[in-house]
Amino acid sequence: MLVARSLALFLLAALLEIGGAWLVWQGVREHKGWLWIGGGVIALGLYGFTATLQPDAHFGRILAAYGGIFVAGSLAWGVVADGYRPDRSDIVGALICLVGMAVLMYGPHDR
Repeated sequence: MLVARSLALFLLAALLEIGGAWLVWQGVREHKGWLWIGGGVIALGLYGFTATLQPDAHFGRILAAYGGIFVAGSLAWGVVADGYRPDRSDIVGALICLVGMAVLMYGPHDR
């Protein structure tokens, strides 16, 4: 149950952070305007709260592990939103990051 909750929070964090950054990118780089930028800023602000909901109390571990989700999620976002086609190295790198995330978050720790 705690692993499922933790993974759901990581996915929510990725949606908010990657989506927020994408909205800012669209607003600035693609000249879509301040509404897009504002939506991105709000999403990025909400992202900042998601780590506080993780069941593990170690900030450094949470953010380090989230990095793996961010890497894989960013590639997935690029595929869906921008038509990006990851190559074999992108996919292998993302899988390595996800394995690292799993070890950091759910591996045995001295407590």
